[in-house]
Amino acid sequence: MAHFARLLLLLLGLIISTTRGYFGHTAVSPRKSLALSERGRAGSVRSQAAAAVPFSRRSLLSSGAGAGLVAASLVARPGASAAASAVPTGKAPAFELENSKGQGTTSLNQLLATKKWTVLYFYPGAFTSGCTLEARNFSRDYEEYKKLNAQIVGVSVDSVEKNAQFCDAENLEFYMLSDLGGQVSKMYGSALSVPGFGTFSNRQTYLINPEGVIKYVFTDVESHVARHSTEVLEKLRELEN
Repeated sequence: MAHFARLLLLLLGLIISTTRGYFGHTAVSPRKSLALSERGRAGSVRSQAAAAVPFSRRSLLSSGAGAGLVAASLVARPGASAAASAVPTGKAPAFELENSKGQGTTSLNQLLATKKWTVLYFYPGAFTSGCTLEARNFSRDYEEYKKLNAQIVGVSVDSVEKNAQFCDAENLEFYMLSDLGGQVSKMYGSALSVPGFGTFSNRQTYLINPEGVIKYVFTDVESHVARHSTEVLEKLRELEN
């Protein structure tokens, strides 16, 4: 029941954004717009993978009835539940995804090359209330993360363009990665597959040390988003001492 309740909270949070992030909540800066358009061809394969989702994710998020449809689907069919893969331990799975900076892709190896701790956080959707609060708090505490030799990177199944809009609108101190199709989310056990609606990134956060080892995973972030950044800082201090 607790898992089901968290699922409903997550989906309701996605609905709150309605059309804001998808239909021009804020404009992409000219610099990012040019860089993003130049990468359009490179992202076509990923876009095709995302388009294969059986039901339009945009329709779900822009419809006030979306949460009710999902809830009805899960309640009416006991066998239909949100499927999530296992959370990995040990070495962090390798990845390379397009970033919101307008600078091509970012890989795990590039993040590890900085010799910093990596706070890799997965979130369901840009411009939703929970994801906006989470990102704002990470950005608010960014200087504290720098003092702990840590970098923050967000991951969602949103498009590069939407993530760029989100970072611009919130003046975030860090960037996002676009996991169209949810393959990296699945590797990290953060993919939430809802029957009829496709795959979203579940709200989970991974603390990866400079050697590329997952040292801690926050798997129940949804119920305490407001204090999550504070909890991450506390855990980083504990792990580094």
